[in-house]
Amino acid sequence: MTADSKSRLVGDDLIRLLDLMKDADSVELKLTVPEGSQRSTVAALGLDPLEAQIRQVFFFDTPDLALNDAGVVARARRVQGRAADSVIKLRPVVPAELPADLRRSPAFVVEVDAMPGGYMCSATLKSKLPAKTVLRSVSGDRPVHKLFSKEQRAFFATRAPSGLELDDLSVLGPIFVLKLRLDEENFALPIVVEMWLYPDGSRILELSTKCSPDKGLDVALELRRFFERKGIEISDQQQTKTKTALEFFSAELRGPASATRAL
Repeated sequence: MTADSKSRLVGDDLIRLLDLMKDADSVELKLTVPEGSQRSTVAALGLDPLEAQIRQVFFFDTPDLALNDAGVVARARRVQGRAADSVIKLRPVVPAELPADLRRSPAFVVEVDAMPGGYMCSATLKSKLPAKTVLRSVSGDRPVHKLFSKEQRAFFATRAPSGLELDDLSVLGPIFVLKLRLDEENFALPIVVEMWLYPDGSRILELSTKCSPDKGLDVALELRRFFERKGIEISDQQQTKTKTALEFFSAELRGPASATRAL
């Protein structure tokens, strides 16, 4: 590929991103830190793990991840000191093609996630839950579909594989998560820090911030400069929390041979 063709490709990609952001509700800028740099990043940001909020995340899918392959994520989450919640997420989506009634729902959000090397536009429908209901469903005492509202179940059905119901799904999880909010004098927006702890001892450290779509590119540049001043490594080799979790538990559900291949 020539330098000119690369420039055209980057230009076209930027146009697509700007088009998505124009019709989105928010932009979330994300960075995952390589495992070898996580301790230095925690020190550079002055993070205190004792201030973190504990979360427990469960995903629902088939052992071969048929739901994820169709672009659907079903998730429930328990949060320390707060109500639980459930989410149905579709990705990728084109905001302009989404139904107007959904766009008006206060529980519905269209967001562009952007990280070094790529971006994704998703549509999320969220519902709050009493804290104990998640444990009852993941333990098998209550049907999985009870974690999701009627509106969420209808949203799920728009893209889920034909014949696949929420109660057909396996529980993938839990993942333990530590979450901190960082307010920095030299950066205008709060930075959210999440450490996802996987059962095999691996972990993902993600730094993120949210902004309105019209400020996405400016905030991205400001955030990059902030990370560079702090000496935080920025790499195009990014991990995604959800994909890593789904692949880990999928391999576990399919047996030792699959788990070995996944490693």
